[in-house]
Amino acid sequence: MLSLLKLLLPALMPSWRFFKSVDPSPRVEWAMLASAASAPQSWREFRPRPQQLTPLAMLRRMLWNPRWNESLFLVSCAERLTLTPTEHSEQEILRRITAELQRSLPPGACLPYLQFRLVFLDRAEDGGLIKAITYQSEPHLMAGLAAP
Repeated sequence: MLSLLKLLLPALMPSWRFFKSVDPSPRVEWAMLASAASAPQSWREFRPRPQQLTPLAMLRRMLWNPRWNESLFLVSCAERLTLTPTEHSEQEILRRITAELQRSLPPGACLPYLQFRLVFLDRAEDGGLIKAITYQSEPHLMAGLAAP
């Protein structure tokens, strides 16, 4: 019985040394454009984290949170896009932003073009935040980004 417990204990309480390092994850910001040649007026964070959660909301999120799973997938795509850019990662991010905007914005509020960028936030020695843009997509026509 003791040997079985010794085998199960590492699985139940994993070591944090599993990760080589913990780096900041990229944030996805988006902007809508009137034309492919226009410059973005304002960037907005895609799915910002809530400032506060109630204990009930935390418990519910531990049991069922498909939106967070999709956000983790986006972080994975963003990390891949930063290290080795691929068309697949870019298209996955664009498709999910487009779907979210079409669901959440009122009809007619969407501009025809969408652009996104990846931003890393890091803390400076003086306590301020350093914002580094590591990737910026070309403007894409939103009508061509609908999920297949």
